[in-house]
Amino acid sequence: MNRSPLAGRRIVVTRPREQAAALAARIRDAGGEPIVFPAIEIRDAPDPGAVLALLGRLEEFDLAIFVSPTAVRKGLELVRTKRAGKSWPARVRLAAIGRGSGWALEREGFSAVIAPQEQAGSEALLAMPEFARVGGRRVLIFRGDGGRELLGDTLAARGAHVEYAECYRRERPAADSAPLLAAWERGAVDAVTVSSAEGLANLVGMLDEPGRERLAKTPLFVPHRRVAEAAQRLGVHEAIVAGPGDGDVVERLVAYFSGKS
Repeated sequence: MNRSPLAGRRIVVTRPREQAAALAARIRDAGGEPIVFPAIEIRDAPDPGAVLALLGRLEEFDLAIFVSPTAVRKGLELVRTKRAGKSWPARVRLAAIGRGSGWALEREGFSAVIAPQEQAGSEALLAMPEFARVGGRRVLIFRGDGGRELLGDTLAARGAHVEYAECYRRERPAADSAPLLAAWERGAVDAVTVSSAEGLANLVGMLDEPGRERLAKTPLFVPHRRVAEAAQRLGVHEAIVAGPGDGDVVERLVAYFSGKS
């Protein structure tokens, strides 16, 4: 019988709790043992009234961009609240900054979602031909509060009129890191996965100094190069770009550990 490359491997999953279960299940199906330790907590929008008022003008926009699967889930919850009984306006095209967000929109019944296929992130979306000429177009970006500004600033510089639907907020969880640190101490952590630079920064802040040293020596699987570069600045020795989707992460984990059985 063939033994899975992930058999006996303990993989830390730091995604928000709402998103962690799917990746954990895939790791388990591949023979690994997920350790769920969310490094980001998702809360409701800080000012839902403002977002709901904005969504009352949804028909005015030419394009709606979703920056994460959480933006899809939380944003569409607010859309349904504001527009009960109304369908999404046909004139408003949808875009996502990566395949994960694009798949989330497709699961909600949308088709023809604009999203980069090979990479993920604002840079990848902005490089697509659909965004080369956006002068005069009205763009609504669904994101968390205080999100990264590159996407909106670049579109505005290209002549678009940009507004933000800040439909959730992110916080560092008040979690007890002692069980994770104990697992690391006894050699029971083989890899860590993170979904964003913010999640990585939160994870570092949730660990003590010995924990940060162990993190630096543990293979870290990240969604794209920008997060890998952030990890390297934090002293992580081995940051592996896996891609944004659950399948991408597990495929890269299997490939990595295949040569280490």
